[in-house]
Amino acid sequence: MDAQLKGKTALVTGGTTGVGFHIALALAHEGAHVAVAARHSNQESVAAIQACGVRALEIETDVSRPDQVIAMVQKTIAEFGRLDLYVNNAAVTHHQAFTQISAEAWQTTLNTNLAGCLWACREVAKHMILRQQGCILIVGSTSMYTPGPSETVYRITKMGLKALTQSLAIELAPHQIRVNLLVPGHYRTKLTAGIPPETEERLIHEIPLRRFGNLPECGHAAVLLLSDALSAYTTGAELIVDGGLHLRAMTFLTDEALRDLNCGGLESLRGDAKREPPLL
Repeated sequence: MDAQLKGKTALVTGGTTGVGFHIALALAHEGAHVAVAARHSNQESVAAIQACGVRALEIETDVSRPDQVIAMVQKTIAEFGRLDLYVNNAAVTHHQAFTQISAEAWQTTLNTNLAGCLWACREVAKHMILRQQGCILIVGSTSMYTPGPSETVYRITKMGLKALTQSLAIELAPHQIRVNLLVPGHYRTKLTAGIPPETEERLIHEIPLRRFGNLPECGHAAVLLLSDALSAYTTGAELIVDGGLHLRAMTFLTDEALRDLNCGGLESLRGDAKREPPLL
């Protein structure tokens, strides 16, 4: 079925690697012109998009900075003349035990994953409202459904994206702008590169389809949600592309390791905790 995206213009954050790149590439295969935003240049990814016979624009952007987010949207519109599709994909993660969460990790993750999305959607919405059309796709994570140790901050930001998607869907519907949430499971990307092989082996047995996702599968799912021809009556929805991972409880730590997780750095307090409290 024709997605009818030929000639459309799109902006994808985190669009030069991983899930974002494969979404950008899938849109290009459908004939959409694509701007990809990322912190670092990747001419190989840009060339792959251009090889589909469409225009490609690379914008070096740190989405944790509101000024750069605003400039990113303005540059895309200036280059293409309009913006039909926006995909918010950029994300970072800092795995830390709860008692060891740092202010820096909290701020960096919050500003990149959640605040960056809010500022970008705000700027994109202004443009789309004037045109009374458009589609926004926000990329979440199955961490919303499968809480795991050391993922507290990352999970908070991804849960926030769900709330943002719902609010945007309601407010932008009168302007014929659809907003949906794509929820990937485990794919081999930069965010998952540090997972030990033994953990991956256990993880794959928690996935009902018994395999990790192939990145192009996220691209196909994104096309479905971004296409008015295929999903004209879909807004505020979640599409989970995870092989069934969200159906499983997640913890890859032994009971002993889980108990010890938050004990690091607390040894000096153990003695004080055993002392009798002073008499008042």
